[in-house]
Amino acid sequence: MQTLHIANKNYSSWSLRPWVLMKVLGIAFEEVLHPFSPGSNYETFRAFSPTGKVPCLVDGDIAVWESLAIVEYLAESHPAVWPADKAARAFARAVSAEMHGGFSTLRNICTMNCGLRVALNEITPALKSDIDRIDAIWSEGLSRFGGPFLAGDSFTAADAFFAPVAFRVKTYGLELSAAAAAYGERLRALPAMIEWYEAGVAETWREPGHEAEAQAAGTITADLRATA
Repeated sequence: MQTLHIANKNYSSWSLRPWVLMKVLGIAFEEVLHPFSPGSNYETFRAFSPTGKVPCLVDGDIAVWESLAIVEYLAESHPAVWPADKAARAFARAVSAEMHGGFSTLRNICTMNCGLRVALNEITPALKSDIDRIDAIWSEGLSRFGGPFLAGDSFTAADAFFAPVAFRVKTYGLELSAAAAAYGERLRALPAMIEWYEAGVAETWREPGHEAEAQAAGTITADLRATA
């Protein structure tokens, strides 16, 4: 069986992408969770990942790192990873690659922390630009391909790539258009997303770097996580 190495569910947006895709599509895997520790995790994570980062999928003698590469590897055996329709598939691939390589301001200011609620200090022009682009992608996909998912009637890799954003929208109270906000709610309501969220808020690990990022973003109005 394939093994997916991930980190804390409360923090690790990169881990969530292949995890939720495999869960929703029913692709069997064993989960191995490695909690982030203060400072560098490079040497510890190098035991299973060539980059010393998560996620990493191990399939026998094959190791696949980077979330987009993992998705493409899975697609070789599971066609449902991408939409069947050519136009929808092209859109899904393009926006997944855009999410994988872009939105640096959103990533840096609104880091993933499932169990917190944060009132942002400000919406900078760069952050607003990222939020507006997310809204445009979600609205376009729903309009062009009919929903309820980003590229049609089935959950695909495109939805998996934006799953962490759905959690960020809730954590930071990001304002979206009605259609985009409803899509984010649908993602968060998926059984796999609920499973991830509940496991994340049940974690008692606290990594100082991730905690400091959330505190720098604004005022923490609620902490829904379990305590030790």
